[in-house]
Amino acid sequence: MSRPEVSIIVPHYRGSIILDCLKSVYHNTEGSFELIVVDDGGDGSVREAKERFPEIKLMFNPGNLGFAASCNRGMEVADGKYFVLLNNDVEVTPGWLRVLVEFAKSRPKAGACQPKIISFSDRKRFDYAGAAGGLMDMLGYPYCLGRVFRTLEEDEGQYDAPRRIFWASGTALFLRREAVEDVGGLDESFFMHMEEIDLCWRLHRAGWEVWSVPGAVVYHRSGWSLPHSFRKMYLNHRNNLVLLLKNYDIPCLLSLFPLRVLLEALTVLRAPLGEPKRSLAALLGMLWVSSRPMDIVRRRREAWRARRVPDVLVRRKLSGQSILFWYGIYRKKGTPLPCARGLSSG
Repeated sequence: MSRPEVSIIVPHYRGSIILDCLKSVYHNTEGSFELIVVDDGGDGSVREAKERFPEIKLMFNPGNLGFAASCNRGMEVADGKYFVLLNNDVEVTPGWLRVLVEFAKSRPKAGACQPKIISFSDRKRFDYAGAAGGLMDMLGYPYCLGRVFRTLEEDEGQYDAPRRIFWASGTALFLRREAVEDVGGLDESFFMHMEEIDLCWRLHRAGWEVWSVPGAVVYHRSGWSLPHSFRKMYLNHRNNLVLLLKNYDIPCLLSLFPLRVLLEALTVLRAPLGEPKRSLAALLGMLWVSSRPMDIVRRRREAWRARRVPDVLVRRKLSGQSILFWYGIYRKKGTPLPCARGLSSG
């Protein structure tokens, strides 16, 4: 039997929602692919999935190891030249994979790509988790083409041209095997949230490109896998600080990271204003990071081992404007999103 061209890896924890995901993949996917489901010690729903779709490969983790670890386990056994990390609450559309594969073949330096991600419940609007491609400002705040914080744009074709982006969403993340083998897989200590940004940052530093490929479209039930919760807030705050400590170059560490810590401290002080959970999440994130300095140093060394691109060129891929300032001042004026000088559509 010939090896599949693409390995689609679906981490799964709980819920029958995965049946809709798998059905959409088999109905709407062309070409040579294999489908690997990694069960994270959930509720046994993968058994029904195997009965309905006997072609899938099943892997079982001993417990809930998190999104990053499950994706890595899947990639370790995958046979494809390309990987797709696909959330279990995604439904794909006809031709989605063909578009991504053809684009990757036309761009040999494309290490990661993402499709256009549309809200499942409002199909005229972008989805929170990735929208039309991820960007990041100099202070480390991620945002997207089509989504800034909780504000989602309607999809009117404004981002329909392929373009370089800073990060591709883990909701439906297309990866070149060669690129993953070059820089390493997802950082499992993130558990979930922002591990794909960390991976894309490492890809940039190694000379790979990250692209939005909006000709491919998927629908996402945002929040199904992990609804808005204290744990989600905590992981976002903690992982964002770890992300910056791992990947900022030295000038940014010295000049920008202290400001970012100050902004986190201000979040902690917002408790009297009615956001006690977010304040506690930010505080615990800061405490976790400050209690593990040697672990952070070790992970930083690992993250920089494949560096081939000068720091200044990687830094130019971050937006020089603060998205906090831009959003607060201009969000009602329709001003185009601030984008980095080091990212272009060509």
